[in-house]
Amino acid sequence: MSVKENDIEMIVKQVLLNIQNVSKSASKPLNLFKSSNPLNSTLGVFDDINDAIEAAIVAQKKVKIMTIEQREAIIKKIREKTIQNAKELARLGVEETGMGRVDHKILKHQLLANKTPGTEDIKTLAWSGDRGLTLVEMGPFGVIGSITPSTNPSETILCNSIGMIAAGNTVVFNAHPSSNKVAIMAVKIVNEASIEAGGPENIVTTVSSPTLESCNILMKHKDIALIAATGGPGVVTAALSSGKRAIGAGAGNPPVVVDETADIPKAAKDIIDGASFDNNLPCIAEKEVVAVKEIVDELMYYMVQNGAYEITSEEATNLTKIVFIENSGRRSLNRDWVGKDAYKILRALGIEVSEDIRCIIFKGAKDHPLIAEELMMPILGVVEVENFDEAVEVAKDLEHGNRHSAHMHSRNLSNLTRLSREIDTAIFVKNAPSYAALGFGGEGYCTFTIASRTGEGLTSAKTFTKSRRCVLADGLSIR
Repeated sequence: MSVKENDIEMIVKQVLLNIQNVSKSASKPLNLFKSSNPLNSTLGVFDDINDAIEAAIVAQKKVKIMTIEQREAIIKKIREKTIQNAKELARLGVEETGMGRVDHKILKHQLLANKTPGTEDIKTLAWSGDRGLTLVEMGPFGVIGSITPSTNPSETILCNSIGMIAAGNTVVFNAHPSSNKVAIMAVKIVNEASIEAGGPENIVTTVSSPTLESCNILMKHKDIALIAATGGPGVVTAALSSGKRAIGAGAGNPPVVVDETADIPKAAKDIIDGASFDNNLPCIAEKEVVAVKEIVDELMYYMVQNGAYEITSEEATNLTKIVFIENSGRRSLNRDWVGKDAYKILRALGIEVSEDIRCIIFKGAKDHPLIAEELMMPILGVVEVENFDEAVEVAKDLEHGNRHSAHMHSRNLSNLTRLSREIDTAIFVKNAPSYAALGFGGEGYCTFTIASRTGEGLTSAKTFTKSRRCVLADGLSIR
């Protein structure tokens, strides 16, 4: 064999060896951004909010140059880990906040993992004509500051992370202090997913002890490009006053209207199912019922058949004293009862019932405190009205102009159309439980940030992008 033949044989062997090595490592994630100190990584949790912001800035520079495929690999991992940890996230969430139900929170985590849009939500528009080609692409804002509530803490963080990362952003979360432990767990899950998929660490960050001060710093920081606030009216108002672009997902008081044409047994079941889901914590949940006189008693009968307990007017007055706090003539919600089980609330009222009772119902006037104010408890006041015309006006009053959510049960298409137009909410669910709006038993995607106040509605990845137009005149048009 000549020297030349030997050289060729060595080259062939080396190529075959390289092919074998590539084959062995093909299933491993591409390590795009090796952690500088993986063993001591904070996994996104910092003692100082400024450090959390700086880490997110560094990570965003890496995310910005990632391909869509690389972002999607991270999102896939987030989905997998959310499902793997759904039970523990649900258990910790209920344990820490004292609100909601573990079995329902498991379902919420599974829902967001499966139905929150990823990079497929980012679309490009194009115009091609005689004068060239114009593209409009959706680019990232950069670093987003996200304020999250105690009602859906880990759900909001994980759902927002998928959408915001898909859009090319990194995120700094400031969680509600009463849900800090489960929020930290969610942030760590996202960072573990990123690192395992070959992405950067600190792709989302948070502060170990969130406070009002850390929230204010986050909102005012010069390098935070966008604020996404999910919570009560106070936090949304603060976000809108920050001087930055803000997405405000505020409170609602969703009414559900039932007219005389509805399938009453089904309407009753749907309403109780929706109002009792996670003990009425979702902002979209039925908070009060407006029913026409002709069917109101039948509706309440079937509500009782589906796990509701009806209380008297006197008991409703006593219940008001339990779930509200009177202070110097001002009434505020007693947070100790938010998200609590219906049977526990009834026991505080002196009524012993089985744990199968899911919701408390009563008949009352539209200005009754348990009807007019959003409770986030499995308590449903039923307002009786003479006809559909009155139902529309009462429902509009009770929704308080939040433009958040409303629901209706009817077979009359004209009535359904009229209420949907007049109440003008971001969500309008017809003939289904309220949670169908989030893709649970209904079509469409999932979100836990519903920006009714600022007009975005149900947020997704595209919500967290900014429009960028690229114009090439007199070229690349092949018509």
